[in-house]
Amino acid sequence: MRNMMKFRKLALALLAFVFVLGFALSVTVKGAVAADKARYVFLMIGDGMALPQRNAAEIYMAASQGQDLKPGIVKLNMSKLPAQGMCTTYSTNSLITDSAAAGTALATGSKTKSGVIAMNAAGEKDLPTIAEMAKAAGMKVGIISTVDIDHATPACFYAHQPTRKNYYEISMEIASSGFDYFAGGDVQKPTGSRKDQPSSIEAIEKAGYKRVTDRASFLALKAGDGRIMAVNPVLDGSKAMPYDMDRTESEITVAEFTQKGIELLDNPRGFFMMVEGGKIDWACHANDAVASIRDTIAFDEAVGVAMSFYNEHPEETLIVVTGDHETGGMTIGFAGTQYDTFFDKLSGQKISYEAFDKVLAEYKKSVDPKNARLEDIMPKIQKFFSLGELKDYELKQLEDSFAQSMMGKEERASDDQTYLLYGGYEPLTISITHILNQKAGLAWTSYAHTGVPVPVSAIGVGADNFNGYYDNTDVFFKMVQAMGVEGLQLASR
Repeated sequence: MRNMMKFRKLALALLAFVFVLGFALSVTVKGAVAADKARYVFLMIGDGMALPQRNAAEIYMAASQGQDLKPGIVKLNMSKLPAQGMCTTYSTNSLITDSAAAGTALATGSKTKSGVIAMNAAGEKDLPTIAEMAKAAGMKVGIISTVDIDHATPACFYAHQPTRKNYYEISMEIASSGFDYFAGGDVQKPTGSRKDQPSSIEAIEKAGYKRVTDRASFLALKAGDGRIMAVNPVLDGSKAMPYDMDRTESEITVAEFTQKGIELLDNPRGFFMMVEGGKIDWACHANDAVASIRDTIAFDEAVGVAMSFYNEHPEETLIVVTGDHETGGMTIGFAGTQYDTFFDKLSGQKISYEAFDKVLAEYKKSVDPKNARLEDIMPKIQKFFSLGELKDYELKQLEDSFAQSMMGKEERASDDQTYLLYGGYEPLTISITHILNQKAGLAWTSYAHTGVPVPVSAIGVGADNFNGYYDNTDVFFKMVQAMGVEGLQLASR
């Protein structure tokens, strides 16, 4: 009997120990989960980038490695991320969104009207952004874009405006944002539309930002330098970075801007960084497949930089890669090539449509329009695009578009058929890229955006939540949950 009592006491003690140990382990695990938040967050947006743009880049890379005779792809970094989802992109007033409404959805978790920057559809109420929430939580914040930094997508993370066209007002909000790092393109209208406003660049500098505009000064930046505005040394007419295929050695890549952002923003409280490949979209608007592909690859190299950082901090980092919408209606396939593709032909294009427009402009300056001949510029067309032997109908396309290009813009045809042919771009240049793209087995349906869903790829803390099919507003909520800032309240502005 005594032995039985001893056994029962021992059993109860053992059960109590197991219960206490289990409770302690439960508390520890729960505590770890509660603390398991993303300290370092990369939101990487390929503007205009959906599945066709990603797939075209992967086929192009395979073709560049001689794989055309054995069809396949070379995966982008973003395609290697373990979580892969899809999201819808519509705005409150259109199935086909613009970058302002799509950017607002990603930045704030709220739908808005096309053209509105981080405000409700009526343009009456500011919507707190994930970047502002990160800053309020003590994280450092960086905004990088290959287009002008006051363009719609980057603006959605730091500005609040009823229209994306308020470039001056948007650029003034850089100064008041308190963010730590702006990089890429410059502000588009620093003194307003009439050039009579106080300079927003001066306001930014007065707010404590160190502004650098050359490669050497950029590379010399280091942690502790304070707030930074880093501008690419070469800019196009819209104050955006040139296409990556036109880049010179004096310039800075989006991958380098991302790497420097990590160096400048890294701190114990963590950071939030938005990186945009903005000219993927612009190239697709102009139906220039190669410029789009090359900028997609350059953007993906920035994803590679983020992944290298993730490999060093896997338990504290979240990387999310997505697009805001698709642009151009790009598709892999063309009636003229039926089931075949010849992406190796795309390697013959050496410069973007934008750079060739400049070549054409120089020719137009040098010749009387009455004496202009397609034969004069054909050697340059072949030099920069390698069209090869042209079929009769392709030559006719070039001749017709050349005639239109030689006219003044006010003299050109402006009917619907002409728009379908050239989309408001330089007629000859558009015809050249269309012919090359079609020879490769790639085609377009639009010079605008389309309403198809876009992929979302992720790795790191909370990445599993990005699997599946959902709305673009859900990307915001999945990120703030991973960051642990979902309950943060920001004061109205």
